[in-house]
Amino acid sequence: MPMLDRQDDVFVLDLGDGENRFHPDWIASVNSALDEVEKAEGPRALVTAATGKFYSSGLDLDWLFAHADQQQEYVGGVQELFARMLSLPVITVAALQGHTFAAGAMFSLAHDFRVMRADRGFWCLPEADINIPFTPGMSALIQSRLTPQTAHEAMTTARRYGGGDALAAALVDHAVAEDAVRTTAVELARAQVGKAGPTLGTIKSRMYEPVLKTLRDSDTPLG
Repeated sequence: MPMLDRQDDVFVLDLGDGENRFHPDWIASVNSALDEVEKAEGPRALVTAATGKFYSSGLDLDWLFAHADQQQEYVGGVQELFARMLSLPVITVAALQGHTFAAGAMFSLAHDFRVMRADRGFWCLPEADINIPFTPGMSALIQSRLTPQTAHEAMTTARRYGGGDALAAALVDHAVAEDAVRTTAVELARAQVGKAGPTLGTIKSRMYEPVLKTLRDSDTPLG
């Protein structure tokens, strides 16, 4: 399960050492960590990272297929997590040390910045290949954080971007060696700890107001 650590003014949330899929318990654990980050006082920032081959593989489809009657509630919870990260009143950096797929890739886009391993691992939105359409909220999030050309390619072709290609397409802000992913993310976050607070939260909320509204549409989250 995700674990939260603090390195001076930078919180580091390790998402886990497996595929880090969005099981309801996993989502609850991440939200609990975000509660702690939000309630903390003073300068602070947040890095999310993982250990192993994956940053996150996205939705827990096994759980979802076994609980089809809870699909709407589940997707609503996932999208609320995206919305919360997108508007969090601290600077956030995703340290992508491994494969970042589907909802995991969308979660990374909800961060302010992304650092990716340059030599191995892929960032990918595979929905076109696995026949799962993006929800209106997911589409809004992706298109708000990527250029139109990159969003179109990523969403319609399910292209797998390696670190260099992801950097060239502005999917990520830095592509670095494996052993530098987390340290680079922490350095980026540490440089922005003074931004934490209500003003930053307001800026983000106003910047992404239409996206947040769509993500938080609890009546028809599936479209």
